[in-house]
Amino acid sequence: MSAVLVLEDGTILHGQGFGAETDAVFELVFNTSMTGYQEIMTDPSYRGQGVLFTVSHIGNVGINLEDDESAHPQVSAVVVRSLSPVISNWRAALPLSDWLAQYGVPGISGVDTRFLTRKLRDGGTQKAALSTKGTPPETLLKMARDWPGLDGRDMVREVTCPEPYHWVGDAGSQWVKPVATGQLSRNDRSLTVVAYDFGIKKNILRHLASYGARVTVVPADTPAKEVLAMNPDGVFLSNGPGDPAGLPYAVETTRELIESGVPVFGICLGHQLIGRALGAETYRLTFGHHGGNHPVQRLPDGKVLITAQNHNYCVRPGDLNPDEVEITYKSLNDDSLEGMRLRHKPVMSVQFHPEAAPGPHDGHDIFAEFFGMMNAER
Repeated sequence: MSAVLVLEDGTILHGQGFGAETDAVFELVFNTSMTGYQEIMTDPSYRGQGVLFTVSHIGNVGINLEDDESAHPQVSAVVVRSLSPVISNWRAALPLSDWLAQYGVPGISGVDTRFLTRKLRDGGTQKAALSTKGTPPETLLKMARDWPGLDGRDMVREVTCPEPYHWVGDAGSQWVKPVATGQLSRNDRSLTVVAYDFGIKKNILRHLASYGARVTVVPADTPAKEVLAMNPDGVFLSNGPGDPAGLPYAVETTRELIESGVPVFGICLGHQLIGRALGAETYRLTFGHHGGNHPVQRLPDGKVLITAQNHNYCVRPGDLNPDEVEITYKSLNDDSLEGMRLRHKPVMSVQFHPEAAPGPHDGHDIFAEFFGMMNAER
């Protein structure tokens, strides 16, 4: 089937459609990862966004049942240069196009992704509309321009779990090895972690469980007093989609958790919520950070990590009190804030995704810091 992609600035691109036969409106972002398209498409942080892959060939390893980061695709649309006509992997269960069609996600191939990437890099993220069912370009342009976008919206409510649950999935796998937990527990019991689901990835839960922790996942709007009543050893604030400024309830909850003294660890959106709870503003990056090749420097020792990232918003470091907050990581691409730690409370966060493995394991030890922090407070 044919497909049409229209950007809000009036740019029109024609290509071949795949996936679902439908229309979609979204925020178009580009991702520079060379591998892992299935993990990217199932990451809830992409809710409301269409992903443009800069790698030219997508779909060659198909879709398997093990690599999902959530129950289904979360992206609104997929834009690629070339869609592989064949699958060449023993783990594959079905083709990428069939999988997207099952969940109502459209895709377009055969477009100049280098041109689009440069446009977004130089001019910033744009709203866009894609049709694989013949909707005229002028209609798609109006759809894109009329769409409210993501700024100030609460996208978390679309991806959070409906009720609390205990993680009973694997506590480690061939990708996440179980950790020797003898030094990470006390009083003959495992550490307990309550994880807020703002759009949590399965691999984060695997990492927490790999340390022997008992992990309870709670919905995004769970009051702090309910979580504290569970008497957790630590609280985890997950990644998630959209603008942290649209989550005042989550910011207030984060503030109460910090004031309680319980150890808190935030990743991506969780990091931004901690920043806002500490009085900092968050701002939109021109085109965001989306990819698996972002260099980040750990400031205490100068070590450089290759990280996976997926965010459009960032904490403004100048708003943080240096007497209370230590900046621990910075981006080597644009000097933006990538991590922080409170000097007088057990609170830490990173903007990147340490549960991912682009380096391949550069950030995994950050989970050990969280468990060490919990042990120090017990």
